[in-house]
Amino acid sequence: MKLAAIDIGSNAARLQISTVLHNDEVISFKRVEYVRFPLRLGHDVFNFGELTPESEARTAKLMQVYKLLMELHEVEDYMACATSAMRESSNGHEVAKRIEALTGIKIHIIDGSKEAELINNVVVQALDDRQFLHIDVGGGSTELNLYKNRQKINSKSFKIGSVRLLEGKETKGAWRKIEDWVEDNVDSSEEITAVGTGGNISKLFNLASKTSESETTRVEIERIRNHIAGFSQEDRINKLRLNADRADVIVPAADIYVSVMKWAGANTIIVPDLGLKDGIIQLVYSQWKKKKHLS
Repeated sequence: MKLAAIDIGSNAARLQISTVLHNDEVISFKRVEYVRFPLRLGHDVFNFGELTPESEARTAKLMQVYKLLMELHEVEDYMACATSAMRESSNGHEVAKRIEALTGIKIHIIDGSKEAELINNVVVQALDDRQFLHIDVGGGSTELNLYKNRQKINSKSFKIGSVRLLEGKETKGAWRKIEDWVEDNVDSSEEITAVGTGGNISKLFNLASKTSESETTRVEIERIRNHIAGFSQEDRINKLRLNADRADVIVPAADIYVSVMKWAGANTIIVPDLGLKDGIIQLVYSQWKKKKHLS
């Protein structure tokens, strides 16, 4: 059986199709298709407060493409979720309804706490009993989740993200709010390890020297950030081979990861290959199982 997740963010929209694997009583998901397209909805919303007709048309066209891919893969069930840009857009709900009428794809506009919960449900599987600070930087928002003994102690969503920083549209005092939250919630008497999710930390991690298969240091992330910052946008694309929509946001994103790690006193960061799309897949499976049981 195949399930799908569509994640419509402030920078890009992603489709992930996964096969459900059964190994005795253990359920796992194997990715069989992954497509990412840079819609950059945050540019509209953070500058004009709404989605433009051009962005709506491109989003609708992309949803039609994703629908065709799901049909070709014979996907049994799916869910499409939109985050920061669409939820802050004054016409986000109207745009979602029009896209559904045109394509049949229902877009769920989720709030920051739901976004954090979905990511939490998969990230917690990569943790042990130590203290962890999970940092998820998107285009429009940053979610922080604090864990001890594999239990979430606290979480908070902040209106600061890579696209929002790039556009100079972060909310007033956002940096200070994050610093204060970290100071109030992190137990400084215990060692803490950061956990990073999001496309930018994955790219930074790929470029970094690693201490293990899924771990590197804050110093190394900062070194890579400074290295990239030394190149022009054109050279980041041509010499560093970064995608155009990654080349301009990766440094602002790195600033968030590095700053939060410094405030928390985290010297190392784990970067699991997990994110919102994986949390959506897990939710789709649990809902499918519930529906099957009821029928």
